[in-house]
Amino acid sequence: MSRPPKQAGGGLWRVAGTIAWRSLHTYVRRPDLFVPSLVFPLIFLASFAGGLSVLGSVPGFHFRAGYTAFQFVFVLCQSAMFAGLFTGFTLAFDFESGFARRLMLAAEDRRGIALGYALVALSRAAITLSLVSAVALAMGMRITGSGVDIFGLYGMAALLVLVGYGWAAGVAFRFRTIQAGPLMQTPVFLIIFMAPVYVPLGLLRGWIHTVASFNPATAFLEAGRGLILGVHEHTGLAFICAVALIGLFSIWMLTGLRNAETSA
Repeated sequence: MSRPPKQAGGGLWRVAGTIAWRSLHTYVRRPDLFVPSLVFPLIFLASFAGGLSVLGSVPGFHFRAGYTAFQFVFVLCQSAMFAGLFTGFTLAFDFESGFARRLMLAAEDRRGIALGYALVALSRAAITLSLVSAVALAMGMRITGSGVDIFGLYGMAALLVLVGYGWAAGVAFRFRTIQAGPLMQTPVFLIIFMAPVYVPLGLLRGWIHTVASFNPATAFLEAGRGLILGVHEHTGLAFICAVALIGLFSIWMLTGLRNAETSA
């Protein structure tokens, strides 16, 4: 596929804006896309924060904001990464339907395709995380951190959206089929659930403690739970890990875009 000549600035953002508007318009008008993305995080929140709340009384478990807040951070991080992940599914589906291929032919700057779907991921995440936060507060979640801490928490969540999206988009650009969905989601599931999900890292034992100690998702969860409390012991590490992963997956995504250009 020959590359159309690039135009400064406008081509990139025009393509990105077109994709973002189309995808969000479709998203909010189709219940089969909109409802599951909202229901699944709420099921996790109810199951973990409610059904497993007895774990908050385990000896050695000390989290003064309560077990609902402890699990809310997990659901927040998971929902953020899944918002990016599912946007990768959308990109793969658009290749199967032919829309993404037509877009690549018409785009002035094809990097705008990657940027446009990133905007979609962030917008979808904003909707989901707003609802999850409202439900958690209605469940009695306590926050002892300051407004700056909460801003940092949601800032980290935004970075995690881009982490999930970068990985999934790289896969979608290479395979260009929704059949690659398991390859997109399996590594994300493994990373998330091999972190201290139900209890703090110090209460884990055996091989799971060893794995969790080196898992970047552990830094995200520990930092998020610290921000809820107003403690910043792991905040710097979490943001460094997130930015590093975004950089790594941006390269993965853009090389995937090049692969899609040469294969189409």
